[in-house]
Amino acid sequence: MTSDRTLISRFPYLRQDFAASLVVFLVALPLCVGVAVASGVPAELGLVTGIVGGLVTGLMRGSSLQVSGPAAGLTVLVFEAVKEFGLPVLGVIVLLAGLLQVAMGLLRLGRYFRAISVSVVEGMLAGIGLVLIAGQLYPALSAKAPDSGLGKIAGLPGAFRDAFGDGDALASLAVCAGTIAVLLLWKHTPAKVRAVPGPLAAVGLATLATLALSLPVATVEVRGLLGSVQPPPLSAFGELAGVGLLGTVVAFTLIASAESLFSAAAVDRLHSGPRTQYNRELLAQGVGNTVCGLLGALPITAVIVRSAANVQAGARTKASRVLHGVWLLLFAALLPDVLAHIPIPALAGILVHAGAKLIPVRALAALWREHRGEALVLAVTAVSIVAVSMFEGVLIGLALAVVKTAWEASHVKLEVVDKGAGPVEAYLAGNATFLRLPKILDSLESLPQDRPVRLDLSGLHHLDHACRTALENWAARHSAAGTEPVTLVMAA
Repeated sequence: MTSDRTLISRFPYLRQDFAASLVVFLVALPLCVGVAVASGVPAELGLVTGIVGGLVTGLMRGSSLQVSGPAAGLTVLVFEAVKEFGLPVLGVIVLLAGLLQVAMGLLRLGRYFRAISVSVVEGMLAGIGLVLIAGQLYPALSAKAPDSGLGKIAGLPGAFRDAFGDGDALASLAVCAGTIAVLLLWKHTPAKVRAVPGPLAAVGLATLATLALSLPVATVEVRGLLGSVQPPPLSAFGELAGVGLLGTVVAFTLIASAESLFSAAAVDRLHSGPRTQYNRELLAQGVGNTVCGLLGALPITAVIVRSAANVQAGARTKASRVLHGVWLLLFAALLPDVLAHIPIPALAGILVHAGAKLIPVRALAALWREHRGEALVLAVTAVSIVAVSMFEGVLIGLALAVVKTAWEASHVKLEVVDKGAGPVEAYLAGNATFLRLPKILDSLESLPQDRPVRLDLSGLHHLDHACRTALENWAARHSAAGTEPVTLVMAA
């Protein structure tokens, strides 16, 4: 009795956290496996990343209720990296990305990720979602997916056409469609039924249907937990000489960090507990990725689906996410053969559903009504990721966001007062930059040349070098062409 009271006094929320950990484990299990398979790596590596997310990242300070693990948002990038550099080099990429995150956390750079344009992040997720959906429809059709994002989308009509003449492909498509249907309809089931998380129920029902009906669909290949964990060999570090690998490391670092910290902000809105400490959370993510890299596993990010499930299940402390890692470890160690019965098209259905959630249709519609420039940044980022690649697409989105911000910040107003006699008074106010120079010069060149002009620049908050030079040249030309000089009144 005394020991029970002592335990309760040390862990007052143990009952709530224990229950929440089971819910998060049941949500995380199919997602860990699905993300790994979609990334082109052994299914067990997804579980390894989930275990590290619970036992390593989960123990560290930062965001107390946020749950980390393999995320659908990095699936496309991981798949491309494995295809280009090979599985052994993936550990090197994740390891270096983790060390960079640790360095950024120690340098207190975590809070600066909050300054990244939300439209760029949503566009990134939308592009990932589109490529993820297109890519996962191919295993749902028992077909091989093309390499490029555009190729995946362009090849879908042909893949569906070929499937209608293939019984195995139709069976696989039916399993995928059934999985998605369960996910969509699960929220309408009775509350007692919803105690089982939708992803687990969908995969479980698909597995039972496949076994009961002896459907000819592909299932997960099982290698065993220890057989899948392969630390990167020393020879893999030789790839660091290539610029392409370093660019991939930077892409992993920035995207994983941004997704984790934006997820933390979203989780903070779901509960009234302690707020996220962004620098410590970035440090925790970095330590987790460093461990995953040493194990040759998938990269870690915070996952909003698991985090929201954790909060909604009543979690109060980080004990829930640590315990979810314990349950994943026990499952991987004691029941690995269960994975061999999971149908690949069921996991494809899970990821198609997850990819659809990454596409912010409502947010895009609202942005188009209120901030069309932001909507354009979102759309261009998403299309660039599909058309080019993840890293280049994000860079294009960031560049466009910077240009849009510079354009909007360079508001300038030119007011002309012409009383019919005496000098023409012209007043410039705002921020005069080279972006607004054509408009300024067009207005000034329309002023009469046979009268004095007094151009007052004292209302400008900012006048860049290009604008100053252009205005001085215009004043010199106007004075030479007309009969009266131009007077420039500069700010004090």
